[in-house]
Amino acid sequence: MKTIARNKKATHNYFIEETFEAGIVLRGTEIKSIRQGKVSIQDAYVRIRNKEAMIVNMHIAKFKQGAMFNHDETRERKLLLHKQEIIRLETKLKQQNATMVPLEVYLKEGLCKLKIGFAKGKKKYDKRQTLKEKDMNRRVQKALKDHQQR
Repeated sequence: MKTIARNKKATHNYFIEETFEAGIVLRGTEIKSIRQGKVSIQDAYVRIRNKEAMIVNMHIAKFKQGAMFNHDETRERKLLLHKQEIIRLETKLKQQNATMVPLEVYLKEGLCKLKIGFAKGKKKYDKRQTLKEKDMNRRVQKALKDHQQR
């Protein structure tokens, strides 16, 4: 499994409750750009419409040698999920007032996969608390490492 892109802001801005793996319907020049690592999921989100899951605002750069076969960089792309999963996610989204964000794009057995997370937004004080916890964990790990070296 080769990770291509990660959404680091997602864990900072949201509480990730559940994760799913989905395939993406891509065109030829899109997969070539993804294999070169020219993809961004920072501003992307997942929308469910007409019983289909779509990823919106996922930016895949144009393929250099694509010429006239190149793709639109930020078009909506269909996600490949089971029908039962889509229905379950749709009801959860409506009931809990949450969102779905992409967490990671990776290649698995030659296929492009997307890890999406069912997320609820964090307030400012939640974000500060998370940063404090990370800082404390970092300091503890450093102290343990220094202590073990002596």
